[in-house]
Amino acid sequence: MPENRALPPLCADTPVRYLKGVGPKTAARFEKLGILTLAGLLCHYPRKYQDFSHPYGIAEAPFDTECVIRAEVMAKQGLRHISGGRSLVRATAGDETAVLEISWFNNPYAADRLELGQSYYFEGLAEGSMLRRRMINPIVRTEAQVCAAPLMAVYPQTEGLSSGQIAKCIAQLLPHAELLPEPLPAEMLQKYRLLGKAEAVRAIHCPRSEEEAYAARRRLIYEELLILQLGIVRMKERNVTAAGAPMREISPAPFWRSLPFAPTRAQRNAAAEILAGMAGPHPMNRLLQGDVGSGKTLVAAAAIWAAVQNGYQAALLAPTEILAAQHAETLSKTLAPFNIRVALLTGGMRAAEKRTTLSAVRAGEADLVIGTHALLSQGVEFARLGLAVIDEQHRFGVRQRGLLAEKAKAPHLLVMSATPIPRTLGLLLYGDLEISVLDELPPGRTPVKTRYINGARRKDLYGFLAQEIVAGHQVYIVCPAIEENPALGLSAVKTYYEQTAKALLPAARIGLLHGKLKPKEKAAVMEDFKAGRLDALVSTTVIEVGVDVPNATVMVIENAERYGLSALHQLRGRVGRGAAESWCFLVSDHESDAVKERLHFLCGTADGFAVAQYDLEHRGPGDFFGSRQHGLPDLQIADLMTDSRTLQAAQSEAIALLADDPALCAPGHALLAQGVASLFEKAGALN
Repeated sequence: MPENRALPPLCADTPVRYLKGVGPKTAARFEKLGILTLAGLLCHYPRKYQDFSHPYGIAEAPFDTECVIRAEVMAKQGLRHISGGRSLVRATAGDETAVLEISWFNNPYAADRLELGQSYYFEGLAEGSMLRRRMINPIVRTEAQVCAAPLMAVYPQTEGLSSGQIAKCIAQLLPHAELLPEPLPAEMLQKYRLLGKAEAVRAIHCPRSEEEAYAARRRLIYEELLILQLGIVRMKERNVTAAGAPMREISPAPFWRSLPFAPTRAQRNAAAEILAGMAGPHPMNRLLQGDVGSGKTLVAAAAIWAAVQNGYQAALLAPTEILAAQHAETLSKTLAPFNIRVALLTGGMRAAEKRTTLSAVRAGEADLVIGTHALLSQGVEFARLGLAVIDEQHRFGVRQRGLLAEKAKAPHLLVMSATPIPRTLGLLLYGDLEISVLDELPPGRTPVKTRYINGARRKDLYGFLAQEIVAGHQVYIVCPAIEENPALGLSAVKTYYEQTAKALLPAARIGLLHGKLKPKEKAAVMEDFKAGRLDALVSTTVIEVGVDVPNATVMVIENAERYGLSALHQLRGRVGRGAAESWCFLVSDHESDAVKERLHFLCGTADGFAVAQYDLEHRGPGDFFGSRQHGLPDLQIADLMTDSRTLQAAQSEAIALLADDPALCAPGHALLAQGVASLFEKAGALN
């Protein structure tokens, strides 16, 4: 129970711990969800709704699926104590079709709230047989509750704080929704026929219909995207007003002639756009987007070459030490004909080695510095930084972009991504960046043959892996989890390594790679694989980005249903980098027709943009983007893909609003200015 304490006046900034029923422990759990104040709690929006207005009869309820069943309570059993110190209570409900057995564990008063002969709505996982179904720990609602609010909000939760507990706390606050001020101008509300802020917040938590929930979401999504676009447009305008590192535009012909192969048309075009941007009057901010293997690194090398020819240093930021070391090796060779001095800076370096590198960077003795997050630290000082390159930009937010750019007075910025997105959407997402696209692959790339199989064929698959290893090739085997998760049917990578890979490939030299290894351990394993001292590598998706081992010819992805198609396509791109025939095997025992359709689709195409479009249409943007793949500030309710029309309208309004009030200093825009500052605070992009 919360301790007795004097309640402060109720306001938006009141700490959530002062809410009735919330003590220090619950407040700490709310903090894990990022909720510190009453305003934060009111703006903790549902992730979905459970619709109680269309219940199933018992017999017709789908098996092993969460659903709502309406049934009449026929019997109740008293409290029983069972093994493990647990308690159990039961009830029996029925309708004209079948019987429903209901059990509650460690909830001794659950059945007391039910009246015999009364009908209730039970929400949970429906198991059992056709005539005798069962539910464990269901949510129960009365007829009156369902009539008043047919849609029950389901909230993002955390350990020790359930959706139901969150709902009870929010219900206390809904009468006080006016605590949240209205940031949108009245004319904007009228123009787009939007609900007021307080009305929208009440409706999103407790909608009386699907239409009301939609109207609430529409209003709150628009507000959030307007604030996002105000921040992005201000970033772009700030870049335009800054003076970049002045460079003369030079022909890349000497660079192209130094290569042992001819670049693609797309590479030449992208490089020309970048070099022209670097010669402009303002800092270049450009996104280079290209499919797996399209040659983004070579285009970046051309930009780095041009910067050094202009007397500047360049920096390249990579998401992992493995990738940073690989870039250092590749770019050293590519830029060697021009005597460009390349330095590597990572967090895992020895102190003396790091001091030497930092000194070389500070003195201008290193022309190109390649590193991980260590590049962003305060001790890194450049003599004359003119170009900053960020590889796999979705691994970094705008804060990291800003920190790297702050290493000099407005250097040119090139960010690269292998996550294909539609160009029009990219212009909205990366409003502060111009966009170049690599839409063709270099000649000589071996097409990867992709096959979808189930676990029953795993022994045959391993027989094929053994043949590839005997032929002198190497293989990747990817598992989606480090720890066991029986509920999801995932094999832990360590268990898989010991009990499956080693057992089925007894003669092979097999390595293990995952994110919990220390940087030096990861580097050692990867170096052994690249050098051919390992035949197979069992790994999590830590190998997804950038790893280049031309001798690897097979990629096996276990539990393939757990990934979006774009992620699977990225993993597939790790093979097919040499002259030998290459294969990707998608292993899944999932019975869903939708999963089977997705995996068969991937088997039929090698086009990353087609894969991304399919992922968007069939799985949704959350799966497509993965974990913050867009690199922008976290959004609470808006979806950058499905809400693209609203995003476009918000961008237009943001441009018009900032044209009249660039600093958002008008009294009617003060709350919008606060919203921009709050949303981008963690990103550090507007300082």
